[in-house]
Amino acid sequence: MQIKKLVAMPSRTGRHLQRYNKGFRQVVGCIPYRIRDTKKTHSIDDITLEDLEILLISSQKSARLMFPKGGWELDEDIELAASRETLEEAGVVGLLGEKLGEWIFKSKSQEKYHEGSMFPLYVTEELEVWPEKSLRHRVWMTVNEAREACAAVWMKEALDEFVCQFNCQSREVEVDEVPLTSCLLTLCGSEDLSFAIGAKTADNEVDCYLIS
Repeated sequence: MQIKKLVAMPSRTGRHLQRYNKGFRQVVGCIPYRIRDTKKTHSIDDITLEDLEILLISSQKSARLMFPKGGWELDEDIELAASRETLEEAGVVGLLGEKLGEWIFKSKSQEKYHEGSMFPLYVTEELEVWPEKSLRHRVWMTVNEAREACAAVWMKEALDEFVCQFNCQSREVEVDEVPLTSCLLTLCGSEDLSFAIGAKTADNEVDCYLIS
């Protein structure tokens, strides 16, 4: 299935293909990002967090901002699900990086626990028309602004992991030699994580656990 073919189709609805793991509904999403148009063009060394912009979208029911995410279904792998949900909700396509992790969180609307997985997505195209254009608006922000604006604690932690991976990236490869999106993010050691596996957040409304 080509992701771009989904542009003219409505968003998937219903739960008949929904994946579950130990009773937790499995959802997947992306942190879309791009590099601001600057004069830095030669080396990965030239790219800093200040050069990145992060995309957030509004909730369907309120002005709360979040990253695109939705149900992972039985007829797709996790990468396709992440890309599909990001196209449906945010209207962007791009290249996925390594999975940032998995979190257990409680839905405020349904009072049920979910298992959420998040990926970084380097945006290569921002579409003018997408399935949920009439339901959401999208906003590009700096990394710090995105962390302040994002309403979900578990998504803030996913953004922290994105920052960790970015800060641990290799800075020896020239952009002209290797595509930028293939070397922007690399895994960092567990000792560099800003949160502990199994640690509960301080948020009173949403329980959130990093499970991988």
